[in-house]
Amino acid sequence: MSTPTALSPSPGAATRVPARAHRRPSALALVALAYGVAQLAAVVPWLRLGWDESVYVSQTDPHHPAAYFSAPRSRGVTYLTAPLTWLTNEPHAVHLWLALLSTACLYGAFAVWRPLLGTGRCALAAGLFAALWTALLYGPQAMPNLWVALGAVAATGWLLRGAGAGRADGVPAVPRGVVPGGRGRAWWGVALAIAGVTLLRFPDGCWLAVPLGLACLAHRPLRRLAPMAAVAGGVAAGAVPWIVEAYARWGGIGERLRVSSDVQGEMGLRWAGGDAWLSVNGPLLCRPCHIAPYQPWLTWWWLLLPVLALVCAVRARRGGPGRAARRITVWLPLACAVVLSLPYLLTLGYSAPRFFLPAYALLSLPLAATALDVARGRRPYVVALCAVLALYGVAQGTGFWRNLMGARHTTHRYEAVAAHLHRAGIRPPCLVTGAQTPPISYAAGCASGNVAGNNKNLTRAGLRTLTTRIPVAAITAAHAAPPAYARTWRPLPLPGTGLRAWVAERG
Repeated sequence: MSTPTALSPSPGAATRVPARAHRRPSALALVALAYGVAQLAAVVPWLRLGWDESVYVSQTDPHHPAAYFSAPRSRGVTYLTAPLTWLTNEPHAVHLWLALLSTACLYGAFAVWRPLLGTGRCALAAGLFAALWTALLYGPQAMPNLWVALGAVAATGWLLRGAGAGRADGVPAVPRGVVPGGRGRAWWGVALAIAGVTLLRFPDGCWLAVPLGLACLAHRPLRRLAPMAAVAGGVAAGAVPWIVEAYARWGGIGERLRVSSDVQGEMGLRWAGGDAWLSVNGPLLCRPCHIAPYQPWLTWWWLLLPVLALVCAVRARRGGPGRAARRITVWLPLACAVVLSLPYLLTLGYSAPRFFLPAYALLSLPLAATALDVARGRRPYVVALCAVLALYGVAQGTGFWRNLMGARHTTHRYEAVAAHLHRAGIRPPCLVTGAQTPPISYAAGCASGNVAGNNKNLTRAGLRTLTTRIPVAAITAAHAAPPAYARTWRPLPLPGTGLRAWVAERG
């Protein structure tokens, strides 16, 4: 009988498969994959660049003049699109790049919470957020709110993971927390996530830092210099471009804030919750918001959110091991969601559904955890949860299709106007002024300029000088009179767009 050598397989070894080969994609990875596929199939093929997208993308596009960058905007989105716009400004390519990037960031942001909540709860939370029609529609668009949402999720998760890393008694401060030695990585995660949020939207970064900073003061494991420095340092680092530009273009921070307030309709204490509810199912911008709500019975989920958030907060008070850890894990994302909603509920005179994406993303975490905890092992609750999720999917699907078609019509109209202008001889180098200037001028390859309004960057004398050098067109509504400076310009019908152009005669 031969003796087995080191190279001889033992009985049954031929059928043994390495453990790594048995691994399947996690539930969170499948949610992220579904989110990416949905964007590629249902959004990217339909849309061209919208108004705000044209402004952001034009800043780093070497082939087009940069549109006027108004005071309320921050530069973060331009940095997201820069790697692609240096190569091409084709709208579908820009949207494809952002769809892939948002898919990866959705996975990364919610994966931060996996040691805190577990894979199943994280996957459900990511699914609740990704299923929102706003999250799906804005995933591939060059707009800041979705990225702020994912950054806020990552920042809160990293802060809590740092709180649970390596306590003196060896017990994690939060369930299934990170191992000792991971605190340094957690603080870097906090700082980078907050810096990203501030870079994308300066006010949102400042608002997010408030509950995170208070958590550092109130929660004992966070009452240390490192987490406080991570929060403050993240805001400071992300604010640098905004502050530098404030002094370079507006003469200081105070003046930029004043101009920003004017552009947004004189921000002040006022109740905008009614406008927010009216626009839950669209339009994409409700300004002024004097509309009837679209299918108000489909807004039940929005009206239920405060009740569900309160239930989550109350259940977190229950006793047992790790009580303080469970409270902070629930209360911190709830607090961040409330604080990030306040500017849009209490200071603006208009609303847009995308404004609340950060709040939705943060609320999805305690909602998913509480829902699975309540439904575990209880068949009636499981059935009820499945029914609620199905109704939620119907509500989101209805809002998505309606607003996708509206956005498609609007963005394609910009390119139709650009095509009419090209046929009329308005070709680069050229200037477009008047109504809806930024997206039309970008589609036409022209510079954009206005002598009045929030995007004023020209004087009338400067405009008259430009008409002697390059082709210039002013855009108005189809039945509107020409602007005072264009009364002698040639009218150019723009059939099928609801607009009219007035072309300056050169000479």
